[in-house]
Amino acid sequence: MNPWFDELPERITAARHRLAPHILETPVSRAWWLEATEDDGAAPAEVWLKCEHLQHTGSFKFRGALNRLMALAPEEHARGVIAASTGNHGQGIARAARILGIAATVYVPETAAPVKLAPMRALGAEVVTVPGDGLAAELEGRRAAAADGRVFVSPYNDPIVVAGQGTIGLELAEQLPTLDALFVSVGGGGLISGIGAALKAANPELKLIGCWPENAPAMARCLNAGQIHEVAESATLSDGTAGGVEADAITFQSCQALIDEQRFVSEVEIAAALARLAREERWIVEGSAGVALAAFLADRTAYARQRVAVVLCGRNIGFEKFLAAISAADT
Repeated sequence: MNPWFDELPERITAARHRLAPHILETPVSRAWWLEATEDDGAAPAEVWLKCEHLQHTGSFKFRGALNRLMALAPEEHARGVIAASTGNHGQGIARAARILGIAATVYVPETAAPVKLAPMRALGAEVVTVPGDGLAAELEGRRAAAADGRVFVSPYNDPIVVAGQGTIGLELAEQLPTLDALFVSVGGGGLISGIGAALKAANPELKLIGCWPENAPAMARCLNAGQIHEVAESATLSDGTAGGVEADAITFQSCQALIDEQRFVSEVEIAAALARLAREERWIVEGSAGVALAAFLADRTAYARQRVAVVLCGRNIGFEKFLAAISAADT
């Protein structure tokens, strides 16, 4: 394992103190309606939702973005930053940049949801659209940053960003200290790497379950092959986790070390999870949050008499897209 990973728990602790004045410590909510009963033929599990969809900007990404920008040297601060994003990381960058008075440019794929782009512009970030997927936007953003002498802030391929996401794990360790299993959706691996490093340092027996849409399983396919490679993906409700993995992604090794099990869910299952959450909790969440919830729903009887949590990682989904998804799920 690389030295950055060994230093991650210490980085996460430092990030929590640094970010405390600016982020929300998001609540956990007991989801009684998710708990299997004897009527289902299984003993009950104790199920909690980590409500990161209530975070500023509507996503966990604000944590990592702010942590990275707060770590800039004065000369880097003056030149500004460039990022790449399908939406949530870009919103986090834009808000963090506005708080700190930094110029920010965000490269986005042509498939990025408009609902995620408008807030970036409203917060003062310049938005540049790139043909292709999220990986294409990352590569173009890195090229532009190198040409301009500006810091490129990756959505996951940066230890300081991962440490920011890991502050969720520290919160969970305090909120649910005897957690048995945790379901987390996976894109580039920054969220699950940060949370996993923080939680497993306190609770090595925790089962960390990585969750993917069947249509976009890039990191999972790379992990199973033992190397990073191109993975063909299809359109998915979980646009926040879609896109390839950078060839030098530091999160590849951390995902190898931390993820205990993999789960894959269909688009139908994701939509059904969104509809179920809206019906029971009156919450709108995005597809990537639905992935983790759908993965638990598909396998919930395996967690009888255990304490389980599901990370609801964000809420930024177009309203029409959300309505279409839950309408189809209810038919």
